[in-house]
Amino acid sequence: MKCQKCGSNNANTHIKTIVNGEFKEYDLCSECAKQMGYTNVFGDFENEFSNFLGSFFGNVLPARTQATRCEFCGSSYSDIAKSGHVGCANCYNIFGEQLLPSIRRIHGNTAHCGKNSGKADRQSSKPQEETKEQKIKRLKAELDAAIKEQNFEHAAELRDKIKEMEG
Repeated sequence: MKCQKCGSNNANTHIKTIVNGEFKEYDLCSECAKQMGYTNVFGDFENEFSNFLGSFFGNVLPARTQATRCEFCGSSYSDIAKSGHVGCANCYNIFGEQLLPSIRRIHGNTAHCGKNSGKADRQSSKPQEETKEQKIKRLKAELDAAIKEQNFEHAAELRDKIKEMEG
């Protein structure tokens, strides 16, 4: 999406304003947002807070510059978080603990069942031949249903088919 002000840069800032009861939304590039007076709300707070914690914990926490990267595609967790796309299947192994809460929140589950949850496999496979016992069992169930519905003609036909198959 392009910046709504300059039209040349990619928009990376979404601004919502309400002025005199009128609601407006803007998608701006960082340069235009800065020109309009919209800056990072937290400023350098994140870096200063990180330095503050670093003084307490020393080297217990890994430095941000040493971000873990996938050895196959080279993606880091921050790359995945920014783009919203996982680089490759191996990223799930490397960043699994960080990805699971988001996956659970978005999809409601963390187990992947496939696009069609196996429906495509069931539809594309050839139907298996029904054994004689299975067919008799199915016909008996149909017979019971026909009797309950008081469809006695159909029930008689089913009874005859069952006798023929059993005898």
